[in-house]
Amino acid sequence: MGIIDVNHLSKQYFIAKRQEGMWGAVRSLFHREYITKTAVEDVSFSIEAGEMVGYIGPNGAGKSTTIKMLTGILVPTAGEVTVGGLVPYQERQKNARQIGVVFGQRSQLWWDLPTIESFELLKQVYAISDQQYRKNMDTFTEILRLDEFYQTPVRQLSLGQRMRADIAASLLHDPAILFLDEPTIGLDVVAKERMRTFIQEMNQERGITVILTTHDMADIERLCKRMILIDQGRVMYDGGLSKIRDRFGKSRILIVDLEKDTDIQVEGAELIRSEGNRKWLRFNREEITAAQLIQQVSDQADIQDLSLEEPEIDSIIRQMYEEGMSVR
Repeated sequence: MGIIDVNHLSKQYFIAKRQEGMWGAVRSLFHREYITKTAVEDVSFSIEAGEMVGYIGPNGAGKSTTIKMLTGILVPTAGEVTVGGLVPYQERQKNARQIGVVFGQRSQLWWDLPTIESFELLKQVYAISDQQYRKNMDTFTEILRLDEFYQTPVRQLSLGQRMRADIAASLLHDPAILFLDEPTIGLDVVAKERMRTFIQEMNQERGITVILTTHDMADIERLCKRMILIDQGRVMYDGGLSKIRDRFGKSRILIVDLEKDTDIQVEGAELIRSEGNRKWLRFNREEITAAQLIQQVSDQADIQDLSLEEPEIDSIIRQMYEEGMSVR
């Protein structure tokens, strides 16, 4: 058994069907009809302690609903779920003490209080010892530079500052499991990299299990070796990023800088872009190797510099959706 075990988990919502017209509204007072909406259907997976897993999918795929069942906010319609040996919706308070949660669009901090006072209130909520509190605050302050805005009310923080404060708040009580929902949304490049580095350090140094939902595939590529892809409430793929790349990421791009702007014709590759001396050549790595391609180019022009681009994971996933394919 893993630290998180999900078996045939489903969640359905029953939505009242709206009747048209005045008489329809009157009839609905005495007899309501309901539409069943399935948000999650027969989802199963297991996550080991210390893993960092990307849980991704398009809007409405069922990601947030799954996370809410794992945190105990929602009760499943069917199936079983255990988190750290607990059934989340049955033992909500105990479960809350072993998990940390960061929702990118919502804050767990007190809006009108200085940031440091939110941390002190959370210390009381979780009954954190003075020693543990000082140790964690020292660590988080050093890495995330929290002291830059300790005395600033939360409502006056920039988005990047608030996200830094939120992730520190979620880890203050030393949870074993961290749920991150869009932790880098809206952040600039520097803030994103700082956030990713911090998450990675907490995972490596403290062994915290991380479940990450995001639309930024750079988060997944930077942090996660394993990805669970969900679509229309069902698991479409569960495995390593390398397997996805091997099956769906066969296309690569060779970027060459030539000594002079030269028209080149390369068999087995497509010239997709040209900017003066720089050329972009797309090729299928199963049909021709990069070395063979470079040799063809060098036969026609002098090469000043070159680089290879791997396909981005989000374009690969888009291809999976478009082709209606799954990997198991």
